[in-house]
Amino acid sequence: MNKLLSFEALLVLDAIDRRGSFAAASEELGRAPSSLSYQVQKLEQDLDLVIFDRSGHRAAFTKAGKLLLERGRQLLQAADEMVADASALAHGWELDITIAYDGLISFADMLPLVDGLAKKSKTRLRFQEEILAGCWEALAQDRADLVIAPAPTVAPPEVKIEPLGKLTGYWVAHPDHPILQHDDPLDPLVRLQYRVIAVADTARNMPPISHNILDDQPLLTVSTMHDKLVALKAGVGIGTLSSQYAEDAIARGELVRINADIAHELDVVLAWNRNTMGKAKTWCIQQLKQQWKE
Repeated sequence: MNKLLSFEALLVLDAIDRRGSFAAASEELGRAPSSLSYQVQKLEQDLDLVIFDRSGHRAAFTKAGKLLLERGRQLLQAADEMVADASALAHGWELDITIAYDGLISFADMLPLVDGLAKKSKTRLRFQEEILAGCWEALAQDRADLVIAPAPTVAPPEVKIEPLGKLTGYWVAHPDHPILQHDDPLDPLVRLQYRVIAVADTARNMPPISHNILDDQPLLTVSTMHDKLVALKAGVGIGTLSSQYAEDAIARGELVRINADIAHELDVVLAWNRNTMGKAKTWCIQQLKQQWKE
């Protein structure tokens, strides 16, 4: 049956439905009305279906005809997308690109890429938050095309790394948290008394990494940096936050810095595999480097 159903016939059915009549559809398609009528009748014979009810003043789609029209439009759309994807690939634009970013970095910093890339191509963007070793594992296993994360201690030779800038972090807590009553709140013996909130490393196979957690310290592990922020605001523990997350919450009085010291200052880098380069990836690299300069 698939051999009897052509895209041309589906285009005819689509035009008849949109324009409301055979005559109007024939005008749009540049064909004689008799030619369209013959093609529809031939299609009905080939498929052994009644596509149009001709008992009224104007031919109307039967239920079977409506089903054929609706499913046919899905095929037409899929064909258009296939041609567009093939054209994009032929001109060097990837169909999809995935950007993995460490949870320390605000997702809002990624959003300017969306409209900018859409003006250049139909490449589909995907963002995924990763934690600690998760970013580098995603790149190594081709689950990400680009990575924005704190610099690794070592990187494979096929990975290109470009510095983006610095990212500072602070120890924070709810304004009423009891750790703030201590003279030296970040003394390890003091910290041991209070629950620390951490985001789990998202690496699936690499050994997990942890920072700022003492042995035998009470621990609450969450899935995302957003969850960590919520838990800190609720006062259920203490933890470190990057300045991108901490400063707004501090300004609103939802969190306070536990002391004046900077908990960490990290070198943030952009990384990708040298052996797979396309136009969308190249464009995103240039845009991200420019955004961090600004």
